Order: sequence, then C-alpha cells, then structure tokens
Amino acid sequence: MDRRHMLKLSLLAGTGLAAGSALAQQACPGDGTPSQFVPKKAADAKAAENDIEKFPKCPYCGMDRRQYHHSRMLIQYSDDLPDGTCSIHCAAISLSLNIDREPKAIWVGDNAAAGEVKPLVEVDRATFLIGSKIPGVMTAQSKVAYGTEDAARAAQAANGGELGNFDKALLAAYTSMSQDVSRIRKNRAERRRKMMEQQGRPMEHKS
Repeated sequence: MDRRHMLKLSLLAGTGLAAGSALAQQACPGDGTPSQFVPKKAADAKAAENDIEKFPKCPYCGMDRRQYHHSRMLIQYSDDLPDGTCSIHCAAISLSLNIDREPKAIWVGDNAAAGEVKPLVEVDRATFLIGSKIPGVMTAQSKVAYGTEDAARAAQAANGGELGNFDKALLAAYTSMSQDVSRIRKNRAERRRKMMEQQGRPMEHKS
C-alpha cells in the first residue's frame, strides 16, 4: 500500500476532522500536529508486541481493546509513536489528526485466525469484508479484516458484503463517519438519560 496515497486519502476524506485540526493549529506556533492530538504513549519500536497490554483503551472513545480484539487496530508512526485504537473508525480519526506523521506500519485484528484474542496482521496483508451482516464496531457498516482472502470469501458467502483492501475500507470509514458519529452521540445521550433516571436525578437540558 502507498503510504503517501493513504495519507492523501485520509486528508481528503476526513475533511471535517482535518479542518478541526487546522483550526487548532492556528493557536499553536509552527506547523505540525497540535500537541493535544499527538499520541500520548511513548515511542515504541516494537509496538505490536503485547499491544493490548500496552494500549488497553482506545484513546478516542475509551473502549476496551481486549473486548474488541477482533476489530482493534494499531498505528505506528514514522517516529515510532504508537496509537492503539478499538476499530478502523477510530484509526481513521488518528490518521486525520496526525496528517503530518507518516505511518510506518498499521496492524488490524486478524479474523481468519483462531483463538480467544485475535492476533494482529499488517493491513497490507489483510482482506476486508465491508458492509456485511457482521455487526460493526463504532459504525453501522462493518469493516472486518481477514489475514487470508479465502477466509474473507468464506465470511462473505455467509454474511454478504464486499471485499476490498485497506484503502477501500478506510475510505468507507470516512464516508460513513458523519452518520456514525451522530448515531454514537445519540446512543450515549440515551445511556446517560437512562442512568440519570435510575439514579433518580433529572436530566439537565441545555437551552
């Protein structure tokens, strides 16, 4: 996969996120990713080793990466800063916010592998099943990665959807980002409302 092409894709498809980053840069001296968006974990040349133990929570949504081991992703930027996310949805956010960093390697959970925790596979070697009946993580349109094309085709036969490489899956993630964010916001607001009701406290409404 052409990393520079992928960066252009993340910039163009993630216009809204990149625009937010550009606005933040106006308050920061010089060029580059604003400090609040820089991955917070220390540089790690072997980021993929024991990645769940090193990066247990997704920094963008707070979800447990062990629970979502099958959809988790790990980005290692050229300066060895790692960013472990729960899904391609949150990986797309990372790539948009860090447009001045070129990815050195990107991994995703391999659903072709057996085991209670799916191992990581480099995205260049994965085939993605996009838009199947398999539930998505942080998205209504799932994008499931398989380390072999045969496994991806078997999953497609059982669940429908379309096969594609990482670039195609990433484009689909950006395309559905607006709807996914709106749905997540509504779902979280509803959970907060129910929690407040259970605690016997009225929900505050902003005017």
